[in-house]
Amino acid sequence: MQAFLNAWSKACQTNGGLLAVPKGTYFVKGVNFEGPCNGQTFFRHKGTLIASSGTSFEGDYWISFSNVDGLILFGNGIFDGNGPSAWPHNKCGKSSNCNPLPTSIKFNHMRNSVVRDIHSVNSKMFHLLMDQCENIAVRDVYISAPKDSPNTDGIHIGNSNKVKISNCYIATGDDCISMGAGTTNINISSILCGPGHGISIGSLGKYKGEKDVRGISVRNCTFTNTTNGLRIKTWARLSVPTTVSNVTFADVRVNNVKNPIIIDQFYCPHSLCSHQGESAVQIKGVKFIDIKGSSSSKVAVDVQCSKSKPCQNIQFSGLDLTLAGTRQPAAASCSNANDKFLGNNQVPSQCSYSS
Repeated sequence: MQAFLNAWSKACQTNGGLLAVPKGTYFVKGVNFEGPCNGQTFFRHKGTLIASSGTSFEGDYWISFSNVDGLILFGNGIFDGNGPSAWPHNKCGKSSNCNPLPTSIKFNHMRNSVVRDIHSVNSKMFHLLMDQCENIAVRDVYISAPKDSPNTDGIHIGNSNKVKISNCYIATGDDCISMGAGTTNINISSILCGPGHGISIGSLGKYKGEKDVRGISVRNCTFTNTTNGLRIKTWARLSVPTTVSNVTFADVRVNNVKNPIIIDQFYCPHSLCSHQGESAVQIKGVKFIDIKGSSSSKVAVDVQCSKSKPCQNIQFSGLDLTLAGTRQPAAASCSNANDKFLGNNQVPSQCSYSS
């Protein structure tokens, strides 16, 4: 680990400095590559880095990049989180009172940076996490973990602005991409997702001080055999109110997806929470455009909003969703939502089930 830190220190002190990981296999404990650096810094990874086994990490990450303006992380190398050694100890899917496992690669207070061509496999928890970042591009990244691996989100974004994710293959046990509180101006395109839980905004409304989510664009993506396709989820209890607004999901293909379109304001993933109560999160200005393919459940559009904060201006156009294995039309269910189905010959063309 010290060799990595020494090499990073030299690269960081030089404008255009390079830390190069050659081909080979290297076992690495938790490490933080910290800035600020003197100009643009390159991290070229050609080998295989393997995380320590088990759950013994000092922080919430295995590898962290922090306070760097102008990082270029690239090189077709593999980051192996050694997840199978830790997944049996993950209790977060059953209890809110748990100790989260470490993220494989965390980007903290990063600006004007690019992540491309890397491979992340078998993370203990999230593969890539961005927190308080701005102007970050992620492209041509391969992310993989078994479909039953817990909390292995492919890319999680929180409290960040101007993030662009494109041309990625993501197969995980949780969300392919998730966006938490304070995410703004996010552009996601050309993602192959599956297995996994789809692309999600949320969950939101659990913690005080959460900031709004706005300016989200998800386009030209394909979901295959996923639990969800396009999802917005908020907790089923009152908290400090926030808003989700100006969201567009467009040109999306779903193949045998259980919930192609879902807004769930009664999110409750484990036995210690409750579906009771009403979310204080306001969802408004959400467009679903040209979402096509097959649903493994009868209800392909499931919009369940808060009575205290009904969803506003939810628009659907160009839908063509049928039951998997048939050409039977799928249905839509809406509750506490101001929904509009625009245009002709949509499937479904209206909310058949509502309350």
